[in-house]
Amino acid sequence: MEGELKCPMCLQFYCNPLLLPCSHSICAVCASKCQEPSQTFLSQLEGGVCSSTPGEGDLKDFPDIDKISILSETDSGVVCNSRPSSYIGTPSIANIYQSVQFSQNPYGIKCPVCKKIILLDENGYKSLSCNKVLESIVEKFSHGKQHKPLTLYVNCQMCDHNEAKEAVVMCEQCNVFYCQSCKESCHPDRGPLAQHNLLDPIQGRALQRARNKGRELCCLEHEEEQLNMFCITCSMPVCCTCQHEGGHSQHDVQAIGAMCKTQKLELSQILQSLSEKAKVGTEFIQSLKSMTDKVHGNCTDFEATVAAQCDALIEAIKKRKQELLVHVAEERDLKISMLKEQASQCTALLQRTTGLLHFSIEVLKESDPASFLQVSSSLISRVSTADQNFNKDMELTPRIATEFDLTLDSGPALHAIQTMNFFQLKGTAAVLSKFSNLLWRWRSDLAHYETPGKPSIVPEDCSAENNSVTIAWQPHMGKVVESYSLELDDGCGGDFREYSYGLELDDGCGGDFRVVYVGSETICTVDGLHFNSTYFARVKATNNSGDSDYSDPISLQTAEVAWFSLDPFSAHPDILFSNDNQTATCNSYEHRILLGGVGFSKGVHYWEVVIDRYDSHSDPAIGIARFDVDKCQMLGKDEKGWSMYIDDKRSWFMHNNDHSERTEGGIKRGSVVGLLLDLDRHRLSYFVDGFPHGPIAFKNLHGVFFPALSINRNIQVSLRTGLEPPSESDSEEEN
Repeated sequence: MEGELKCPMCLQFYCNPLLLPCSHSICAVCASKCQEPSQTFLSQLEGGVCSSTPGEGDLKDFPDIDKISILSETDSGVVCNSRPSSYIGTPSIANIYQSVQFSQNPYGIKCPVCKKIILLDENGYKSLSCNKVLESIVEKFSHGKQHKPLTLYVNCQMCDHNEAKEAVVMCEQCNVFYCQSCKESCHPDRGPLAQHNLLDPIQGRALQRARNKGRELCCLEHEEEQLNMFCITCSMPVCCTCQHEGGHSQHDVQAIGAMCKTQKLELSQILQSLSEKAKVGTEFIQSLKSMTDKVHGNCTDFEATVAAQCDALIEAIKKRKQELLVHVAEERDLKISMLKEQASQCTALLQRTTGLLHFSIEVLKESDPASFLQVSSSLISRVSTADQNFNKDMELTPRIATEFDLTLDSGPALHAIQTMNFFQLKGTAAVLSKFSNLLWRWRSDLAHYETPGKPSIVPEDCSAENNSVTIAWQPHMGKVVESYSLELDDGCGGDFREYSYGLELDDGCGGDFRVVYVGSETICTVDGLHFNSTYFARVKATNNSGDSDYSDPISLQTAEVAWFSLDPFSAHPDILFSNDNQTATCNSYEHRILLGGVGFSKGVHYWEVVIDRYDSHSDPAIGIARFDVDKCQMLGKDEKGWSMYIDDKRSWFMHNNDHSERTEGGIKRGSVVGLLLDLDRHRLSYFVDGFPHGPIAFKNLHGVFFPALSINRNIQVSLRTGLEPPSESDSEEEN
């Protein structure tokens, strides 16, 4: 409360506080100091010192307190008190343009709090009402705090008010404060004045308060009348004469006691509501203070958890380090063992060869021709064989290199450690959770004011395998990223479209990048692309503020020929797979269809099917199909399959259960059936044991096709892929 009891100008406790029309108070001494001629404010207005911007303190509408227009309801807005010799309040100083109003009110004060300008009559600040309530509260507060009255500064009442000196005495009989010079000149200690009782200013001020307490307030206009009524229109106390004959005769006037009771009741209700809110605020502050200890405790626990997790990572790295070193040692021992074994074998060979050399030299020393010729033929044969096989048996090339063809792939682990961070705030009490959420949202909002930085693709983590590419990237550090957008281009402007088993590029010619992934991950694998094609990839980051620039593009080349295996997931349950899904058989007497693991939509592709087992004159069907072909029947029975079914003597082509082009020549165990799918010319041809078999089987093939075949339990087949397409010259000449 102490702040409410101090003057906004001198910052001391109020001394003789005066009530301004704007409801603020000011000391009488401070009011005398800040009082200026009204022409000063007029010159400031004409000179542009007073701001005319709406919302400024000087220009806000003045409250309708104790005022009646002295001109008309459409005048400039200058208002004055209904009482003569009072102040004039103004709702907007910017509207005052008639200098006569300033001449009629020679003084003015600018409120130090709200900066409103109050025009005063010839009495100046003395025409302002004394704030009796505030004065009484200051006196009570000063006694309760200091057990003595406050030291007050009182001006001499006989000096000129602009140059008033500090009073040193107060005459009890004259009720006047004097400075030292005015006391000597106006109140000498002689004659009748010598009998007056002089008090120091503090005692004099206390005496005046005591007298004022015992005397009811009187009307300033009718000094003999007491203030016993309250004008609601002007919001000021008045006397009965003012009510009946004065300027308040047409106003709403109530008894001052009843009005005081009503105002006190209203104020009490508001104070009760405010007190409850203050109580809640106090409890909240206490809870905040008590939560400090909890924060320290939780921080200690969390630090221990983080330290334990980091220690566990360190231990895991140390353990993995030992395992890797053991592996390196094993590799070292293997190399040394192989080198020693090779050296031992070479040493033995060299010893045998050296022995043969020495023996042959001794034979050459034989002087008897008959004896020499007896062993020369066999010896020449042995030496010739040793000479021919020496380089092969000696293995002049080391069986193993001294270098270690091992590379430690620590990039992903290092990247994971560098980007390791807290992914979730730990909640505590409800208030702390709410505060933390607000703080996090505030920080996020600040970060979201900036667009993310350009991400960068990590080339060493990118790869192309078969007809799929993997692209990895990393964000620009220090920026918030909500998602990434990966775009791919095949170099010829194909459009992406989805199908049941991956992504496929149409034959459009736009050359634009197409979005293939949107999400928060920093690595993506795109399957189902074209073989023997170069793709360019780029990525950008996104948050609430917008998109980043695209990363520098990277180019990836898919395999020139198709490597694939049979797909166990789409096959009929009766199909049995082995040899890494390269070999298949069936446990049913009925035909069951199985597909390859990749689909084709353009390019030239060739693969072979090897007949590993062939019993009971079975007729396997080999060809291509859509992904959703019926797996429970022979391939080619419906419109989604194209096949050649063949037995040990002849073959037929079949599509949508339509049989055509019977061709002599069958298969047996070990036979190889080749399929040439040319989607650039949209046709399918067959080969048996390396030779073209029959005419072009199917034409006008458009869309996505998967390698397919149907078998039963009488046959086992294996798949060969990654083969260069054969020349079609022979088959074309034959056709």
